[in-house]
Amino acid sequence: MKYIITGGAGFIGSNLVECLCREGNEVIVIGVASKEFVFGKKIKFYEMEIKDSAVAGIFEKERPEIVYHLAGPINLRRPVDDPLFGLSANFFNDTKKILDLGQNLGIKKIVFTSSGGALYGANLPIPTPENARVFPVTLYGKANLMIEDLIENYYGKFDFPFTILRLSNVYGPRQWKQGIVPSIIDSIIEGKQIIINGNGEQTRDFIYVDDVVRALKRVAQTNASGTFNVGSGRETTINFLCERISMILGKKLNIVYQKDSFSGPQRSAVEISKIKKEFDWEPEILLDDGLRKTIEFYLLKK
Repeated sequence: MKYIITGGAGFIGSNLVECLCREGNEVIVIGVASKEFVFGKKIKFYEMEIKDSAVAGIFEKERPEIVYHLAGPINLRRPVDDPLFGLSANFFNDTKKILDLGQNLGIKKIVFTSSGGALYGANLPIPTPENARVFPVTLYGKANLMIEDLIENYYGKFDFPFTILRLSNVYGPRQWKQGIVPSIIDSIIEGKQIIINGNGEQTRDFIYVDDVVRALKRVAQTNASGTFNVGSGRETTINFLCERISMILGKKLNIVYQKDSFSGPQRSAVEISKIKKEFDWEPEILLDDGLRKTIEFYLLKK
């Protein structure tokens, strides 16, 4: 199978690339080089932003069967005065370009990774199903919703197969240091304070990156279209997460709680029965096992 992966040099993308290549697939990556991952000779890597005009020529030259569009509006998580914030300003047109290329070149399917935690509003059932009220309050969430709507409208017009995966809190090797798990790991290893907004009893749904990669692979194998949650389906408090990482490392915690500033919902977990039924997928990596694998990666970097 031949794949193009936009954002393939990022956290989730690089793990997906590695897995697909091990299985003998032909993989083409479009993205910005990462210090965390060096591409082997078997991988064609085009170092550029997805907004680059040369992207169309790459698609026409390579003619992939499947496209993973992982180069989403991740920079919209940053403050608006951050220079990197502007890199996501054209996320809507960038996605439309990929969809147009897919339609014109007869690509079999496009898979887009959205966000479960950033889309769902407050006061919803936990775990939250895909048909729950969608009410993002952050720019990152609103951008993902706009892309989802664009893909669904495109499908309605052209009957172009797609899968949108709403991911919960993904963690694992190569994750950016701003992520919850790597930031806690780094702070404990370095003996630094862990700053937690509120009392630490807010919950998140943590899913190990290998389980996400399995979901990405599984949904690309059929023409079934739709939107699916990907997560553990379980709530984990930030306090419990800190305790488990501390226990695995064998080091003491130094937590400082500060006045809560809004950083998302108080409770978050996604319902995963839909993807279980449609694609026979469910998570396999337990939290402690995933944390150990992640900790080993960061310890080797020290």
